[in-house]
Amino acid sequence: MGSGIAEVLAASGIDVMIVDEAPGKAAAAVEQIASRQRARAVAGKVSADFVEKLLARITPVETLDHLAGADLVVEAIIEQIEPKRRLIEALEKIVGADAIIATNTSSLSVTAIASAAERPQRVAGYHFFNPVPVMKLVEVISGAHTSPEVERALVDLAARFGHRPVIAADTPGFIVNHAGRAFGTEALAMLREGVASIGEIDAILRDAAGFKMGPFELMDLTGLDVSHPVMESIYTQFYQDPRYRPSGIAAQRVAAGLLGRKTGRGFYSYDPNRQAAPLNTAQAADTAVIPKCVAVLADHDAADIRKMV
Repeated sequence: MGSGIAEVLAASGIDVMIVDEAPGKAAAAVEQIASRQRARAVAGKVSADFVEKLLARITPVETLDHLAGADLVVEAIIEQIEPKRRLIEALEKIVGADAIIATNTSSLSVTAIASAAERPQRVAGYHFFNPVPVMKLVEVISGAHTSPEVERALVDLAARFGHRPVIAADTPGFIVNHAGRAFGTEALAMLREGVASIGEIDAILRDAAGFKMGPFELMDLTGLDVSHPVMESIYTQFYQDPRYRPSGIAAQRVAAGLLGRKTGRGFYSYDPNRQAAPLNTAQAADTAVIPKCVAVLADHDAADIRKMV
């Protein structure tokens, strides 16, 4: 997500720094942007000169100290409130007094995140959607103390880089992820109840209802390590309202590392060309291997087990 935000800002003529304290990750993000943009140039969508100028505006750095002169900082770290609050505290010691600090949170309270700041009036939500260069929408969220000038600056900036800014209230999930509970969460409920298969649910919502992607395709694109915590966050913030209850299916897949495209397997499996096919998670009965020897560990105490041995 962070590299996509940097890409659209640089494409609009703004100098950008990508920060990642993991060695080499910021530079790798710039290489990903370069690969995407050069492919667009080969396809004739942009000029080679445009691409090189865009890339020249992006600088990868590995420490927050480089941000001292930034006018705007957009954090896009893990979707957990405490790491975000700690980052806000660290940023306030580095950036100038007039710098805006924006959080790309997709579901957490902007007011709660901003409460860690000495100047919460300069903190706002700036929620992008993945992939950022394609999904031209950004939610602008004011917390309880966000100044009107900060909100207006973020709205005007979004128009500059070609996204549609939508002002949203500071409520769980804001607009899109609140409405999306009826998309992803209900799709998981239908799968759990055996209403239809993964491929059938996606096809109906994509081809009949007009969505660009089905819910399982979208979760694979976003990554379950991102979307499942959002489900849990919204459920918690609405005080366990059963309408927003997360799915055990998603939790199990996160535990298994089946996160989606980023891991090569999710609700679909992906080949090197990103062609997807539904995963067949159940082994057919006629091909199942029947075990010839079974060991059962019963509820005996240690003395009983020694007697058995």
